Amino acid sequence: MDNCIFCKIANGLIPSATVYEDEDFRIILDMNQKIRGHMLILPKQHYADLYELPPQLAAKAMLLAQKAAKACQKTMDIDGLNLLQNNGEAAGQSVMHFHLHVLPRKKGDDPKFPAWDEESISSEEMKELADKLSQQLS
Repeated sequence: MDNCIFCKIANGLIPSATVYEDEDFRIILDMNQKIRGHMLILPKQHYADLYELPPQLAAKAMLLAQKAAKACQKTMDIDGLNLLQNNGEAAGQSVMHFHLHVLPRKKGDDPKFPAWDEESISSEEMKELADKLSQQLS
């Protein structure tokens, strides 16, 4: 897409701090580091979100996340790691190009980052929702 900033970055049209690249993906250091070592895994082809991403690329994105995690572990002496992937504005997606955040963590980091409030749900509602979701996954 001509006007997609992540398409331009993923395809090398805009300079970035690239840490990995292959024919399908580019992994960069996020220009807006939330945590030191914050990376983005970007497909080179445009997919708005996880719903559009082909299954084989979704699987490859997770394999790349594992590689990125291991690289962080070896080079940054981290204690943990978050993977974050938002889909749609309601979920906090601000750039409508699939991307997976890799966020290295250290002991003492704010345990509520990223923060979500819990929602109260009864055991009956939980069972009903689980049944509905299970039918769709079968």
